[in-house]
Amino acid sequence: MIPLGDDNSLRKSTPIVTYALIIINILVFFLEMKGGEPFILKWAFTPNRFIENPYSNFSTIFTAMFMHAGLGHLVGNMLYLWIFGDNVEDHFGKLKYLIFYLVSGMAATFAQLMIDPKSSIPNLGASGAIAGVLGAYILLFPKGKVNVMIGYSAVQLSALMVIGFWFLLQFMGGFGAIASTQEGEGGVAYMAHIGGFIAGLAVAFLFRALARKRP
Repeated sequence: MIPLGDDNSLRKSTPIVTYALIIINILVFFLEMKGGEPFILKWAFTPNRFIENPYSNFSTIFTAMFMHAGLGHLVGNMLYLWIFGDNVEDHFGKLKYLIFYLVSGMAATFAQLMIDPKSSIPNLGASGAIAGVLGAYILLFPKGKVNVMIGYSAVQLSALMVIGFWFLLQFMGGFGAIASTQEGEGGVAYMAHIGGFIAGLAVAFLFRALARKRP
């Protein structure tokens, strides 16, 4: 189920922050390609290294959000950010959206850290932060429509169905990830996706509640 686009008819502003995040992710990916493994080891978030020295490795909480394991990883993440991020940014405003994005990414990182604090495998990717964007989108635009590619056909489905299906896959995969960490295996950081998604829901709910309290 590959998303192709959503309804932007109600969007009132240009999603400058979303565009900037996409550009930064692409630029960092080129730096990764140039720097190779030493660059990844230095700037990715490695759980056991962070536990041993949080102060020296604090910056990797943020730098890892803009790194990717490969071209497919980058393209997939940026596709979701492009489609769903603009509407969330339009709703929150530029500064709130940026804060929201970073908080979601941090929550994703710490969710994975809690599951496997002794791991020596570098964690990287914008997936956790983008999962937060999806969490906010499903709360703010539950009746939104998303065009998706299923097989060779493009169909329109509700955002609730598309993102709900995505979250279900992450949740089911999370149990497998918990089991695999006990055997010291690497793989997709499903718990980071789940943590980011839940954080996105929570922060979006908080922002909305605060907005309603204003005179």
